[in-house]
Amino acid sequence: MAARDDIRLTLKSADEVAWDVSEGLVPYPDAMARMDAHVEAIARGTEPERIWLLEHPPLYTAGTSAQEEDLVERDRFPVFRTGRGGQYTYHGPGQRVAYVMLDLKRRGGDVRAFVAALEQWVIDTLDQFNVKGERREDRVGVWVRRGAREDKIAAIGIRVRHWVTFHGISINVEPELAHFSGIVPCGIREHGVTSLVDLGLPVTMADLDVALRKTFRPIFG
Repeated sequence: MAARDDIRLTLKSADEVAWDVSEGLVPYPDAMARMDAHVEAIARGTEPERIWLLEHPPLYTAGTSAQEEDLVERDRFPVFRTGRGGQYTYHGPGQRVAYVMLDLKRRGGDVRAFVAALEQWVIDTLDQFNVKGERREDRVGVWVRRGAREDKIAAIGIRVRHWVTFHGISINVEPELAHFSGIVPCGIREHGVTSLVDLGLPVTMADLDVALRKTFRPIFG
């Protein structure tokens, strides 16, 4: 596999990727139903690949590796079991979720390279705001150093069906960070969680969306 700091997935067609941006808060079951339909259509070749940007109401999701003891406050927010990889994650207002529905058959068929590309997409996006995001071999997601500590600023979790990807990334713009205390995020107890606004940057969701679109094509074609 290519070096993880220089991941590029080559698209074998000139077809454009469709971008959707939802206003307001999208209920999680509605998002899953819509994403499932898009994935099936992409696999059939009747719909283009798609990036869907949205926010959810406060909720926790449990990935396929979630440990029950990591759900600290069971009655705080709704909990949804999901087929994506990873452990417990929080979603809520002020967090940009990007559901990434791409056809891996047209992009080399390498799932590990795809995950590395998602990491690089987040890192390149944060760089637009002069934030140095870093990956860790033993931890999922993207991290920022804050003196002697490291905090997580973005989560990654995917699933693949018919060689089409879904789920994706979430980047903390200005969520209520206290909401993460109801879980052990991604099973990692030793480190904290941060956001762009928590880092002192007055970044809006619209600002982040512009950066996501700018940095997408150099990585994914």
